[in-house]
Amino acid sequence: MALALLRLRLMPSAVALALLLVACSGVARGQDTERIEGSAGDVLEDDPVGRLKVYVYELPTKYNKKMVAKDSRCLSHMFAAEIFMHRFLVSSAIRTLNPEEADWFYTPVYTTCDLTPWGHPLPFKSPRIMRSAIQFISSHWPYWNRTEGADHFFVVPHDFGACFHYQVCHLFPLYMFNCGILCSFGIPMIQEEKAIERGILPLLRRATLVQTFGQKDHVCLKEGSINIPPYAPPQKMKTHLVPPETPRSIFVYFRGLFYDTANDPEGGYYARGARASVWENFKNNPLFDISTDHPPTYYEDMQRSIFCLCPLGWAPWSPRLVEAVVFGCIPVIIADDIVLPFADAIPWDEIGVFVAEDDVPKLDTILTSIPMEVILRKQRLLANPSMKQAMLFPQPAQPGDAFHQILNGLARKLPHDKAVHLNPGQKVLNWTQGPVGDLKPW
Repeated sequence: MALALLRLRLMPSAVALALLLVACSGVARGQDTERIEGSAGDVLEDDPVGRLKVYVYELPTKYNKKMVAKDSRCLSHMFAAEIFMHRFLVSSAIRTLNPEEADWFYTPVYTTCDLTPWGHPLPFKSPRIMRSAIQFISSHWPYWNRTEGADHFFVVPHDFGACFHYQVCHLFPLYMFNCGILCSFGIPMIQEEKAIERGILPLLRRATLVQTFGQKDHVCLKEGSINIPPYAPPQKMKTHLVPPETPRSIFVYFRGLFYDTANDPEGGYYARGARASVWENFKNNPLFDISTDHPPTYYEDMQRSIFCLCPLGWAPWSPRLVEAVVFGCIPVIIADDIVLPFADAIPWDEIGVFVAEDDVPKLDTILTSIPMEVILRKQRLLANPSMKQAMLFPQPAQPGDAFHQILNGLARKLPHDKAVHLNPGQKVLNWTQGPVGDLKPW
């Protein structure tokens, strides 16, 4: 089959496309499913109930519920996992009201729910909110002080996790000095440098971080962190499901930016040139349905596609990865050094295709060279409901969903090493460390 696909490129493009889609028609909807074999399948289907107990701190509502009441947009943006994790834990069977029997402690603080009029979180406020919440729990309960957070976990779904910085300033003049750039004067500064300079908030350096950001050997990815998918609205996606018999008539699909001229006018930073390379090499290739348009049929189109491109943008991750898995479209991951969500449970090598950023010009050759039996197996794995469920934060929660995968990750870290407990009066963390702006009260 691979040789047949390769020969197609010698034919006129229209004929090649027709033959290729006919050849792939057997893939259509991937109606047959296949369970993941081995330890990954077992981990994906683990039930955390009975394996751990979590104590949820009762914080003043200014740290959580009042923020959502003030701005309901927080419930639908890609950082919303911090809100829904709180709602899930409050009614979960793993919650304990007795802190003395807890394995883990959770602080429900919504650090991405202070939004600009444009709907973007204010990065300079996030560390102040987090510091304030930690000061509150450390002064009202003894549990933080006995470990300085080593048995606590925090959901930090920012672009750079607990470094609390964002990929770019989104050209908001009112906030330009807080962003540390002169964006209103057309001088963008890529915020990754600021995030690296800042590093993880010092007070969180002993805690376990649950975060979307994942990049190998990066200062903003702490060892032992649990990487999660970004939030994508489950109910909205469900309303766009197509009939199971719908054929996958699109070979490669992508909708999104190729250049970010507003933040990167010279084109030297955005996606490290990978998206630009996709456009320049394949904009006229009939096998590639790619565009900057975002049609109302976006979800339906993904379900009609065999491969969905998931390139890095300003960050290595995006909701596009969740959408591809949920809709059974084989994710083509173009993001060197990415750390993917729930990698100990989801066999990304088996369900996706990894393409190095430098190899983007060969993308057509790489994809058309994949044997049909490999494509079929990837689709059978993607059709497994447990695979899709693990990428979502549904309300109400469902067995095996992203909430449960997080708890499974926490359970696998137990029991805590005795060394996490400090001697009376012992201090490890420096409360005065960090940028001066972070130390201001909130």
